Amino acid sequence: MSSLSSAVSFEMTKARTVMSTVWSLILCFLVSVAIALLFGWVLRGAYDDMSPEGKAGFDPVASGYNGLRLGMIALVVFGVMLVSSEFSTGTIRSSLAAVPDRGRFYAAKSITGTAIALAVSVITTFVTFFTAQTAIGSAHNASITDKGALQATMGAIIYMTLLCTLSMGVATVLRSPALSLGILVPLFFMVSEILNNLPGVQKVAQFLPDAAGQIMMRGDPPESTVLNGWTGLGLLTLWTVAALFAGYASLRRRDV
Repeated sequence: MSSLSSAVSFEMTKARTVMSTVWSLILCFLVSVAIALLFGWVLRGAYDDMSPEGKAGFDPVASGYNGLRLGMIALVVFGVMLVSSEFSTGTIRSSLAAVPDRGRFYAAKSITGTAIALAVSVITTFVTFFTAQTAIGSAHNASITDKGALQATMGAIIYMTLLCTLSMGVATVLRSPALSLGILVPLFFMVSEILNNLPGVQKVAQFLPDAAGQIMMRGDPPESTVLNGWTGLGLLTLWTVAALFAGYASLRRRDV
């Protein structure tokens, strides 16, 4: 295939026909919305029992996006499977035969995965926001027009998309679905969370990619954070570019 657009079309066709990637995207949406609805109902009843400090620091936007944390696991799985499944099954040879230019092949794969992740993130994030805020109730919820709400929503979309793209870069380096997910899922959704709650390393842990991205999802970042929405975006972008570059270097240097 001589053009990048043809290579992207080729990758789109492959993405639609691999059921593991399709189900990952469906689960991302369903899990995010279901957890948002559950958290919203819980918060509606729990708000009156909060301490004065808890009520003062209550962020309905960030609270409503708690479901995205679990939904993003499925999006990370999508990014990893989109790349590493070809290496594990050996179909990478056929793909490179169709697109011999490895730079074009990698660009098409990255563009395809990022575009799909962006589309799913837009739908999932907006549906999650309105579901959560409806469940929280009009007494304590937020409107999309409230200060910081739209910015946090756009931040959540970008965060989900870049985390998926970063996962694709890592998967290209590691080439194994099990190894890639065995590293990324604990790092993003367990290790980082633990480190961010340890006083001695909390400020350093905020510079991990998922922690930097989470700040973008808050309408009002807490004073304890070193980063804000914009610096969090910049840092997550740097992590993503580094992962993509590492994946490209690995694909260029190593035999299939």
